[in-house]
Amino acid sequence: MSDFDAPGDEAESEESNGSDDVWAAVEGDGEIDADGNPPRDARKTESEAGAEAGSSSSDVKGAGEREGSSTTGPGTETTTTTTSASATKAIGALVSRLGSRFGRGTDDAGANTGPAERDGNRDFGSGGAAGLSDSTSKAGSESSPDGGSKDPFTRRINPLITERTWTVVLVFLLVTAVFLSGAVAGGGEQQAGTDQFTEDSEAQEAFDEMQENFDRSGRDAGGTTAQLFVTDRNDGNVLSKPNLLRMLEFQDRVENEDGLRVASTTSPASLIATQLDPEATTAERQYRAIERASPRQLEDAIARADERMGIPVSTDFTRESARADVAQVAITYDTPPMSETSDHAHLQFETQEIADEIEGFDTDDNVVIFGDAVIEEETVQLLGDTAIVVFPAAIVLILFFLLVAYRDPVDLALGLAALVMTMIWTFGFMGFANIPFSDSLITVFPLLLAVGIDFGIHIINRYREERGTGTSIGDSMGITTDQLTTALLIVTLTTVFSIMANLVSDITRDFAIVASAGMVFTFLIFSVFLPAGKVGFDRLREGTRFPEFGSTPLGQENSWMGRVLPVGVHIARAVPVLFLVAMLVLGAGATAYGTGVDTEFDQEAFFPDEDRIEQYQSLPGPLQPSDYTFMTVLNYLEEDFDRSLDGSVTIYVADSDLRSDRGLREVDRAVRNPPEAFKSDGREADADTILDVIDSQAATDPEFAATVERYDSRGDGIPDRNVDAVYDALFASDGADDAADRLTTDRSATRIDVQIDVDADQDEAVAAARSVADGMELDATATGQLVIFEAVIEKTTESSINSLVVAFLLTMVFLVLSYWWLEGRAIYGVLNLVPVLLAVALLAGSMRLFDVPLTPINAPILSVSIGLGVDYTVHFMHRFVDEYENTGDVHESLLVTVRGTGGALTGSMLTTVTGLGVLYLALIPLIMEFGLLLALGVFYAWLTSILVLPSVIVVWDRLESGDGVSVGVPGR
Repeated sequence: MSDFDAPGDEAESEESNGSDDVWAAVEGDGEIDADGNPPRDARKTESEAGAEAGSSSSDVKGAGEREGSSTTGPGTETTTTTTSASATKAIGALVSRLGSRFGRGTDDAGANTGPAERDGNRDFGSGGAAGLSDSTSKAGSESSPDGGSKDPFTRRINPLITERTWTVVLVFLLVTAVFLSGAVAGGGEQQAGTDQFTEDSEAQEAFDEMQENFDRSGRDAGGTTAQLFVTDRNDGNVLSKPNLLRMLEFQDRVENEDGLRVASTTSPASLIATQLDPEATTAERQYRAIERASPRQLEDAIARADERMGIPVSTDFTRESARADVAQVAITYDTPPMSETSDHAHLQFETQEIADEIEGFDTDDNVVIFGDAVIEEETVQLLGDTAIVVFPAAIVLILFFLLVAYRDPVDLALGLAALVMTMIWTFGFMGFANIPFSDSLITVFPLLLAVGIDFGIHIINRYREERGTGTSIGDSMGITTDQLTTALLIVTLTTVFSIMANLVSDITRDFAIVASAGMVFTFLIFSVFLPAGKVGFDRLREGTRFPEFGSTPLGQENSWMGRVLPVGVHIARAVPVLFLVAMLVLGAGATAYGTGVDTEFDQEAFFPDEDRIEQYQSLPGPLQPSDYTFMTVLNYLEEDFDRSLDGSVTIYVADSDLRSDRGLREVDRAVRNPPEAFKSDGREADADTILDVIDSQAATDPEFAATVERYDSRGDGIPDRNVDAVYDALFASDGADDAADRLTTDRSATRIDVQIDVDADQDEAVAAARSVADGMELDATATGQLVIFEAVIEKTTESSINSLVVAFLLTMVFLVLSYWWLEGRAIYGVLNLVPVLLAVALLAGSMRLFDVPLTPINAPILSVSIGLGVDYTVHFMHRFVDEYENTGDVHESLLVTVRGTGGALTGSMLTTVTGLGVLYLALIPLIMEFGLLLALGVFYAWLTSILVLPSVIVVWDRLESGDGVSVGVPGR
């Protein structure tokens, strides 16, 4: 028969042959047991079957016959069915066809047999084939290449794959072109950094409200800030006269630069100059004041400036020495409302260029500019630097292991084309759905690659198993897709359920949507396009001189993989109960240990440490990373200013009672006797409040000081009568701008910024801020970056647990229903989950072992690991069920499964772990950690399916058969 003959003709011919086999069996020597199986001595060895496959046309299977049943077990021969087996298969097919008329009213040899008819006929626990009265009919009806498949999708798609091959390929290429247009259009501006995770929290909402209510807001009123850090590499004193003059020259230049939009600047030099000349209100006049001052006058001015206002210099400064290592210049830009981060970054980088023009300032040596826009830009830059190194390495490793798995350039090209199409479809979907690419979506594409690699290797490997028996191209692919498409569909839907569980969290919602769509695309491409392409190209080169470089499946008996993989089966034969109990104890211990995993999220989590950057600097020129100011500034803050990047928290008070007599006293009480996490002198927190502005203005303005004294009944400098009059006088004074920083003009809201002790943990600082806010008698909320990040951590932890529980429940329900519908045995779904749960437990324990904290980036990994685990166990279980229905022997079926499907699983695991584990080389710590977790998750999924699932199956078999589950009882 030609590969292009109609399936109906082939089926008719084969059915005729099957009938002859039936009568031959009936007239034979009675060598058929009660279950329709031939005796063991009537089965051919693998070598005999292979020899016969090349010369006998009877190897073309009929509707009631199934190949690939050769098995090998300890002490048994490798076997294959003979003509007697074909007879029993044909009898089974006839019985099934008759039975189906009483079930679902179809003539398709049992293809549509419902759960009611199948119930009780899939039991592998009744001592061999005794419990499988209907299994032979199922094997014949559901594994045939004529389209008699077990689910509607497979039944309809199989004829298209084998008969309209190039039409299928063309349709998929056209759809890819459509998605490519969406990918090119993009889903919006790329998001990086922390902002993408902080929306919708109470702390973020309070922070946004605060920003909108204050004049320095970066939203309605416009405005952004930056800092210039200055050091002196020569004498080490940034408060020397030359350095002070350079700061003022820089301030004068940026304030008068057209287009730079600098609203104001503040530096140690400007504060010192106003002590020398109170009338010096511009940078130019302040420059002259410093220039004319004598050394003695300059030292006195430095001491007075620090005493009255505090000067922004490093902690090594003392008034007596008048020396400091690092100075900080604050710059405020008057940017339009709702201006973009890229606009802010442009202004800050232009400011850096001006600093480079000042003699003695060098941004490559002693001057660094830093701001939120710079952080955002450098975060995106880090993604690019990571991609330059990681992606080529991942591609090389994936190509290498795919080449080892496929061992054929055509198969390799098809596999790679399918992977590329999956990426294009997913990116295109993001473009059409207007979903911007962000850090939270980085994890999607390694996941899709992992699943795509697995699907591709399974399809090709199973197809090669059939071709190795001499079966035609079309029939081989028909059998392959008939068996695997259902498994791939179960894997896809189960993984989608585990991914969609992340919809419960706003943080991971985009991940859930994109990853779910990508999984569906992966299934369609690898279950339809790849098989069609394989059939098409194999038919093209059939009869030509174009060689097949490798056509044998992975895991053959005589290969090293075929000898190593059955170790789990051997354990299941010897001590399944003891081994399973040991694995469950290990899983429980890993779970308990994993509950202590840390949680972490802050700006620093997106940047590598200096050692990591130094390692990258040793790479060839094009691969070297850019220069990052982040690490330099972080060192300045921690080592020279004794504070972290997010070194403060904010108490936002929005209460009209601020105008009452008790309003200011509540503000003062909030900073008295502070918690240990707050930086303080023991009695008062290091904080900026509206009271500081009042004190500062009263110190230089006698008229305002008199107003304060008039309405201060206790004489402690805190007005407690007619507070509105004090506010009126403050906003009418020279301190109005400073007052607007701390109090809204309608006097309904104020902000208290409290410095955090450098040794305090983030959770301690946030707990302290919340305690202070809750203890106030005014309506107060703790906010600021630290509080917002802590809220993200809490939300991430909660959503991870919720997603894991939801993913497990959805997966369990779906697997139970799927196996009940497809196999009539719901218990198969439960058995699948035992190794999956063990893999998840091992992954959770490994997170703590390798000191990988739970973050918004890796939060989905636990729920996704359920999908990855199911990917491996479903393939294993599905193949085992099919093999068992042929052999009727648990251990022989396990051996065939572990060498056939296990080989494909191993190739998939090696490719995924090495190719995607290369993410561990990433510069960004969050991505590096995700690469490690992804590699471990895939490895644990493979290990538990190969090593643990056989024991699970054997123990359940013994329980159902009543053979007992005592430790060490040898299996049948």
